[in-house]
Amino acid sequence: MSRRDEVLAVAERLLEAEGPEAVTMRRLAAELGMQAPSLYKHVRSKDDVEAGLQERALLQMGAAISTAGPDLHALAAAYRAWATAHPRLYRLATGRPLRRDALSPGVEESAAAPVVAAAGGDEHRARALWALAHGLVDLELADRFPPGADLDLTWRAALEAFARPA
Repeated sequence: MSRRDEVLAVAERLLEAEGPEAVTMRRLAAELGMQAPSLYKHVRSKDDVEAGLQERALLQMGAAISTAGPDLHALAAAYRAWATAHPRLYRLATGRPLRRDALSPGVEESAAAPVVAAAGGDEHRARALWALAHGLVDLELADRFPPGADLDLTWRAALEAFARPA
């Protein structure tokens, strides 16, 4: 593991445990046992750390959903499970502008590939499917559904619209 990867792993741990305000350059350096100026040998800035975290999120999410196979319900369940297990990393990756300029080539496309496949290769249908899943996850993470709402049935009902031919 490179030193940059170590920095990002610590940043991810802090983000998930304590929130985005905990991910400071000073805190990262302290957690890694170095002086803050030394950290800049491995990452250029806090923006660079956030971009690296977005890439990590896309890689992890892509890996999680790719194991679901072509079944739409399994894919959605894997997406939801990953997002709810990593809520702060999920929000960093999906709730802020994506730093495409800082991503490794192919990362975004690889993460999206299972969704595009589930949408029959139709990129517009895939974007609509992702927007649906993202909206449901976002509402769930924000605790916006009424008490007692059956979210599994809500997901099933939403996905049925995509199960029908376009």
